Amino acid sequence: MSEFSFQKGWSQVKQGDAATVRSKLMAALNITTRMAFLDRLNGKVEPKITEYQSIESIFAEYGIIEIWGAA
Repeated sequence: MSEFSFQKGWSQVKQGDAATVRSKLMAALNITTRMAFLDRLNGKVEPKITEYQSIESIFAEYGIIEIWGAA
C-alpha cells in the first residue's frame, strides 16, 4: 500500500500551504471528504495515471519532487 502513498510529499508541504494543497489535491482526485483524502494519502486507493500526474504536478508547483512513499 505504501507504494501509492504520497505521505513523503505531503510531509514536505509548508504548514501555511497545507490547506491550499489539500484543496487542489481533493479537486484533482474528485473527492470531497477528509476521509477519502486520508485514504488516498495513505495509499489505500491506487491512483489512475491521470490522478498520478495531477498529484505530481500539484506538488511540483511547491517545489516538491520526492512524492511517493511513506514519510
